[in-house]
Amino acid sequence: MATATKIIQRLRNYLSGHDLQAKLQLRYGEIAKRTQPDPKLPVGPSHKYASNYYHTRDGRRESVPATVVMSSQKALTAGSQPPEVPAKQPVTPGPAYQDLPLSTDQPYL
Repeated sequence: MATATKIIQRLRNYLSGHDLQAKLQLRYGEIAKRTQPDPKLPVGPSHKYASNYYHTRDGRRESVPATVVMSSQKALTAGSQPPEVPAKQPVTPGPAYQDLPLSTDQPYL
């Protein structure tokens, strides 16, 4: 549009019904102002703190590893020996795998 001559611009504006060149200029009414008014935020539980940083309010960062309340291992008294536990065989899921015999009635291909 910028390369069109004045006659072509006027003809195009007349046929379209409005000024097409006006879209190319900055629209200062639609651009945000440089000085913004203060936001109107609702008050919260920590709105008056001086050092109110996000990392101190984040609930995910307050999580810690679980604390052990009661151990599954039995505690030993002083001077006693641990009880002898027989060694257990490892548990296998189902019967052990056995190699299948090859068919003898058909030749190998």
